[in-house]
Amino acid sequence: MTTPAKTDAPKWIAADWGTSHLRLWPMGDDDRPLRRIDSDLGMSRLTPEAYEPTLLNLLGDDLPETLPVIICGMAGSRQGWAEAPYVETPCAVPFEAPQVATRDPRLRVHILPGIKQMRPPDVMRGEETQIGGFLAKEPGFDGVICLPGTHNKWVHVSANEIVSFRTFMTGELFALIGSQSVLRHSLGDLGWDKAAFAEAVSDTLSRPATLTSSLFTLRADSLLNGTGADVTRARLSGLLIGAELAAARPYWLGQDIVILGEDAVAGAYRDALTAQGAVARLVPAGDITLAGLTAAYTHLKDKT
Repeated sequence: MTTPAKTDAPKWIAADWGTSHLRLWPMGDDDRPLRRIDSDLGMSRLTPEAYEPTLLNLLGDDLPETLPVIICGMAGSRQGWAEAPYVETPCAVPFEAPQVATRDPRLRVHILPGIKQMRPPDVMRGEETQIGGFLAKEPGFDGVICLPGTHNKWVHVSANEIVSFRTFMTGELFALIGSQSVLRHSLGDLGWDKAAFAEAVSDTLSRPATLTSSLFTLRADSLLNGTGADVTRARLSGLLIGAELAAARPYWLGQDIVILGEDAVAGAYRDALTAQGAVARLVPAGDITLAGLTAAYTHLKDKT
C-alpha cells in the first residue's frame, strides 16, 4: 500500500476493485486525485462482510465526514460486496449506481453495474468504466475499442452506445499453455522476436483451423532445431492473437480502432493489426478508469 503525505481533505472516493487488486483515489474539489492507495485485497481474498472494514482501514483519516464512494469492478459481482446487475446491450455506459447499505454512516457507497450481451452470451465488469472514461475524452468516437488483457475484449461503439462486444480468453490461454502444457519447457520469461510473431499471426489468421497442430509444432521445433525461447514465445503469442483476429474480423475490418493500453501486449495487438492493413492507435489507459469513475460521480451529482 502506498500512502504519500495527505495534501487536502477528499470530497469523494474513487475505487477500482478487481479480482486480485484494489485501487483507491481520494479525490479533491477539482476531481483530481489527492493520492492513490494500492492494495492486494481484491475480490478473491474477501468475503462480502469484509469489504466495508477493508475500505475503512485503507482510507483511515480520509473519512472525517460522509463521502460518496464510487466503485467499479468485481466488487459488484455475485461473489463481491453486493451484486450490481448487468445492463443489457445496446446501451450507454451505465453510470446508474444504487447505494449499498453500510454500517458506517461516513460511507455512501455506489457500485457501478457491468454489461451483458444475450446473443452471443457475454459479460463485462470493469471494462465498461474504462470505455466510459475514453468516451468522456472522445465523445464523438464511432468504431471499435480493443481492451487487451487476460480476457481481451472487442467493443463496437456508435452514437455513444456500446452496440455489441466479444470476449476472447487469449491472455489466459497464453498463461495456461506457457505454464502448464508441454510448451512450458520451450518458453522463457523474456525475449521477443518480432518477425516470428508477425509470421505466426499471419499463419493462424489465414488458417485458424491449424492452431492446435501449430502449437505442438513449437515444441517439436525447439527440440529438433534448437529454436530459442524468445522465438517460441513470440510465435505462441502470434498464433493465439492470430486466431483471435480471425474470429474478431467483423469487429476490426474497415473500422476506426482504438487499443486502450501502451504496454507490450497492446503493442503486439497494434503490430498484428497493422500487418493486416488495419489502422489502430494506442490510447494511454493509465488514468482511463479514473476518468470513467469521475464521469460516474458527475452523473451522480447531477441527479442529486
